Amino acid sequence: MKIYTKTGDEGKTSLFDNTRVWKSHDRIMSYGAVDELNSSIGIALSLELDDEIKEILVKIQNDLFVVGSDLANPDISNKTTRTTEEMVTFLEDKIDLLEPQLSELTSFILPGGSLLASILHLSRTISRRAETHVVSLLRTEEINKFAGIYLNRVSDLMFVLARIVNHRKNIPDVVWTPLNNTL
Repeated sequence: MKIYTKTGDEGKTSLFDNTRVWKSHDRIMSYGAVDELNSSIGIALSLELDDEIKEILVKIQNDLFVVGSDLANPDISNKTTRTTEEMVTFLEDKIDLLEPQLSELTSFILPGGSLLASILHLSRTISRRAETHVVSLLRTEEINKFAGIYLNRVSDLMFVLARIVNHRKNIPDVVWTPLNNTL
């Protein structure tokens, strides 16, 4: 089977139920951003990281395929491959486990520190964008509410993981300091 089908050359693609929509449709933008998020996590996984974080990221990558499938399926009555509350709970449990290991934040921090932490911050922002696309889709179509909730929690967990990575490498958070530049 060839990788190219030429069926999308006119700007449309098929959803789970074979409905054809424009590639710029909110649904396509939603699961496209989820795919991008998954790829950014793949970059993080290519670096040296401890087993605990690796296990979390691999689980998220697999769950993001579920989220993408969920978003690609416009038939809300079809319960096949849907984002679940249990998937959200997994993320919340990891946040609750890891966050107490960190110092309390008293100001905003800048994305950065180690390369791994920087990639996790990038993943956090991609997750926020994916969630934004899902919210836009939610305004026009009925979708599984857990898809957006899941993406919201992924971004929260990516923030915590970025801080944990820096903490474990003894790299301090980069505190945001407003500058009064007079250029």
